[in-house]
Amino acid sequence: MELAHYRKLSGLTLAKAADGTGITRAKVGHMETGRYQQFPDDVAKLMTFYGADRKDVDRLASLAGSSEGRSWWAPWSHLVPDWFKTFVGLEGLAEAEFCFEPMVLPGLLQTEEYAQAITDATGFVRRDHSERFVSFRVTRAKRLTEPKPLELRAVIGEAALRLEVGTPEVRQEQYRHLVNLGKRRNVTIQVLRPEDGPHAATSGGFFVLDFAQAQSVAYAERLDGAVYVQDQDDVRTYKMAVDNLRSVALSPQQSLVLIRSLVDGS
Repeated sequence: MELAHYRKLSGLTLAKAADGTGITRAKVGHMETGRYQQFPDDVAKLMTFYGADRKDVDRLASLAGSSEGRSWWAPWSHLVPDWFKTFVGLEGLAEAEFCFEPMVLPGLLQTEEYAQAITDATGFVRRDHSERFVSFRVTRAKRLTEPKPLELRAVIGEAALRLEVGTPEVRQEQYRHLVNLGKRRNVTIQVLRPEDGPHAATSGGFFVLDFAQAQSVAYAERLDGAVYVQDQDDVRTYKMAVDNLRSVALSPQQSLVLIRSLVDGS
């Protein structure tokens, strides 16, 4: 996405980029879509031709040399749509993630039993694929507990907490899981209640991913796909919504108190 961004900033077409670098037009196009593995030398050659700053040339060439987070999902590739493979690949490289989910708990925060219940209820996954898809969600959630964990900031709607997913026992275990995650230094959970008033994200849930070597990306899901926002002016708009949501929602401490109150109905 950044390669396409810098090419367009330079006013060049794919054909002119190919002519100026000796890289075929097809390969430049594939590099922009991430269809094949990126090579640092090719990335540096394109970025230099586009007139990018040296720090950006080095940053993207270094990123191209990293293989972390790219293929952990390979065992589930036949279950996961291409638009979501892109997201989990980016998530695997991200240092920090913000997510806003007004109606359902984020996948990274779900227990295995909760994930199974909600997968079965939605009907989007074939019954014979359900167990494999749940194992994919559970493996993805390990990003929160690995040696260099993802920093997650989540704002969830109170409706997501009260959604009747599975049995009461499944929901009780899910609440306990949220409380335990909320105690981790890399996880911040805030609850947004209707009585907290209006906010800037009335159009629905979204994610923002931050990276050490790449520009931030915003992401919003649709029923049959997703929208990736890479233009940094647009990403800043999403980040303004992040700040607004975090200021309107209950504090992390108040949120954990609310979640604890749901455990065993106490």
